[in-house]
Order: sequence, then C-alpha cells, then structure tokens
Amino acid sequence: MSTMTAKARIAYRLALGLLPDWLSLPLRPRGRRFDPADVPEPIRAPDGDARLLIAPANFAGQGHLWARAAARLDGVGAINMQVASANGFGFAADYDVPQAVFDSSGTWARRQRDAVVTGFTHVLVEAERSMFGLAFQGFVEREIQWLRARSVEVAFVSHGTDLRSPLRHAAIDRWSPFRDADPEWTSALEARAARNRAILERSGLPVFVATPELREDWPTAQWLPNVVDPEHWKNPEPAFGTNRPVVLHAPTNPAVKGTALIEPALKRLASEGVIDYQRVIRIPPSDMPGRFASADIVLDQFALGIYSTTSIEAMAAGRLVFAHLHHQVRDHIVSVTGLEPPIVEATPDSLEDLLRDVAARPDTYRAIAQRGPAYVRAVHDGGFSARVLAPFLGRGEQAE
Repeated sequence: MSTMTAKARIAYRLALGLLPDWLSLPLRPRGRRFDPADVPEPIRAPDGDARLLIAPANFAGQGHLWARAAARLDGVGAINMQVASANGFGFAADYDVPQAVFDSSGTWARRQRDAVVTGFTHVLVEAERSMFGLAFQGFVEREIQWLRARSVEVAFVSHGTDLRSPLRHAAIDRWSPFRDADPEWTSALEARAARNRAILERSGLPVFVATPELREDWPTAQWLPNVVDPEHWKNPEPAFGTNRPVVLHAPTNPAVKGTALIEPALKRLASEGVIDYQRVIRIPPSDMPGRFASADIVLDQFALGIYSTTSIEAMAAGRLVFAHLHHQVRDHIVSVTGLEPPIVEATPDSLEDLLRDVAARPDTYRAIAQRGPAYVRAVHDGGFSARVLAPFLGRGEQAE
C-alpha cells in the first residue's frame, strides 16, 4: 500500500505539471506552492552565430564564468542559467529561476523549453541535471533527446560529486574522505555517480570535467578549467609581510576537504605562536578577496587530490597555496598547459613540518606565491577554457 501511495503521489504531481499554473497552484500541497510573481519570463538567447546555454547548476559561479569565457570566441554568444535555492551562496548568473518555481511550475517549464530550442544552438548540461523541470518530469535524458531532435548540439560538464566514484577514490588515496565514512553517505554518492555515468554512456555526447581528477571516472573527458577574474582577486601586497604567517582555511565542505585531519596540527602551531590560524565557513563570495588579502597562506583541501576554485582565487591574489594533489592531476595539467601549478603539495602527515619551514624561510615560499598570478592568467582567466570549448562550438581553437 505504501508503495502504491508513493506512486500515486508521483502521478499526482506529474499530472499537476501538465496543467497551467493558475489551475494547478491551488491543488498543490503547501510545501509545493510558489508565488506566481516569482515566475521569470523565459530566457532570451544572446546574439551570435553560435548561441550557448550553460545550465542549470552554476556551482561556485562557474557556469556564469564559463559562459563569459565562451563569449570570447568569434561569433559566439553565451549565457548561463541557475536554479537558485534560498540558502545558496548567491553566485552571479545571467538567468535565475527560484527552486520552487523550477520544481512546481509547468507553465514556466514549457515556456523555458520552447525558448531554449528556438533561441540556442548549443547547450552545456551541468552535473547531469534537469534543465526544464516539469516539462520532461525532471528526466535530463528526455530533455537532451528532445533538443537533439531539433538540431541543438549538446554536451555535458561534470563538476565533481556528480561523477566521482567514492569506491574508486578510496582505493587510490589513503586520505580519501570516502574511507571509513558513513556507508549510507558513500553508497548514495556511488549510486548517483553510477546513474550519471550511465547517462553519459547512453548519450554518447562530449563530456567536459571541471577537475582533471574526474578523468579517472571518465577517461575520454576534456578538462575544462574553472575560471576566475584575475583582476577581481589581484592584491598589490605581497605575502609574508608580518613576522607570523596568517594561515586561512575556508572549507566549503569540511568533511571532504580533510579539515578534521589537519586542524590538530594547525591548532598546535597556533598555540605555539608559529602561525595565526583563521578558519571561516560560509563566507559570502564578496568577502573573500579581503580574506585572501589579509592572509599569507591559504589551505585548500587535503583529501580529494585536486585543487579547487579556492586555490585559483588565492593564487590570483598572490597567496601561497597548500593542497594535496594526485600525481595524475599534476601530470595532466603539465601535459596540456606546459605549466606546473605553483601549489605546495601537502598531506595531513606533512602539513605541520611544511608550515614550520615556511615560518623559518618565508622568502623561499614567497617566490612560489609570486608565481600564482601568472599561472592563473595562463590557465584560469577564461582564455584557455574558451579554447577547450571552441571545437564543440564549431569555432576551431582560437579565443580573442
């Protein structure tokens, strides 16, 4: 009976999605309602021979920044869309739709679907997520099939947990956050990644990944570097201007950043007066340039084997970055860019000794930090990412 009840609820919700909003809204449970005033107009495509939509996740604002990068290509217009939750970080986007509207407005979904297929030539689907809500009952594969049948070119971009296999990761890294973790958590992540890999397999479409480490999960994927605006993070003051290094750690997710593995050493060093340790969580993006400017060292993550947007922003600010990078990540970056990331390799075992060495020899490490802005301009200012996207967009390999 409970199974039938669940199926009936799903059928009821889908049936409501077929109705116009003015009719379906009073019939919805209170938790599924939305304010009609919050329903945005359908998206409008930019000008250009190739018109790209990146949707719907915009994690860390990257959908928006990749769109700006793509628009540097001749003849390309590009914008992004995000489904905006009330508790999000408030990253910039070209088009926002509130989560409640996305979940429950069939009228918005159908209008948005029609606007995309008539206005855009290319779509980059983020994290294997639905873009059109109730128009296709949340099934991204149906959306893609519908778009392709109408001559819209489609590709995927995976950000991280949508594709990463916890089992694969735990097997290769002793510091993996998926080792000895809650089995329900890891099982759920593994199941989601498996579902998404199946979607990619069935589609046969191009796949981009935001970090080189994800190529272990999808070997034919192309790395699409995350993008920052170097000028936004530029800081004229060099690192290590005080006697005691200021060490900043701003984990977006402490459980997967390895925060618990490194904090005992950090607190010990702080109590000895070796460093000034500052940990911040859920800081608005607008506050981060000031945070980086006041720090000498930025600690990224020590469990995943990658560097995140935090590292890129810190390097752009001329700060010394510590992170744990898998050797295959460094090797791939060097192979495609010719550049070695100026990031100090550190694990929970080595971090304390490294920080003591920095405190004793700041000039040596200042030179590493000073390489950061040039590396970011070469790899993460959008130009490199535009060249990666160019073949998909039919633009060859040149960006302005």
